[in-house]
Amino acid sequence: MACPPGSEPVLRAFYEGVLGLVEIPKPPALSSRGGCWFCGHDGIELHLGVEAAFRPARKAHPGLLVHDIDRWARRLDEAGHPVVFDDDFPGMRRFHTEDPHGNRLEFLEPIDAAPAGGER
Repeated sequence: MACPPGSEPVLRAFYEGVLGLVEIPKPPALSSRGGCWFCGHDGIELHLGVEAAFRPARKAHPGLLVHDIDRWARRLDEAGHPVVFDDDFPGMRRFHTEDPHGNRLEFLEPIDAAPAGGER
């Protein structure tokens, strides 16, 4: 995903602080280009790279397959980020949100993996 120049502190606050991901070092040949890489539970790994003429990805987006989707939604909602659930993906519970730069993110959980009595 793309990010604007100099936005690494904002990215860290969101991806580490809100989502609980961990920043991982970029390879030395890439570190001078800016941006941040993050990984976390559920096998999530996101690479954010700097684009001088940044425009947020409002349609194209990563789909993050997670466990306990309601926990993810609560974390985002409590931090003031939009959480919009829909029923448009058969067999999945899902919602969309945005990172601080307006990049779209999708969180998904198979319906048969959702905890019984899961809230919406």
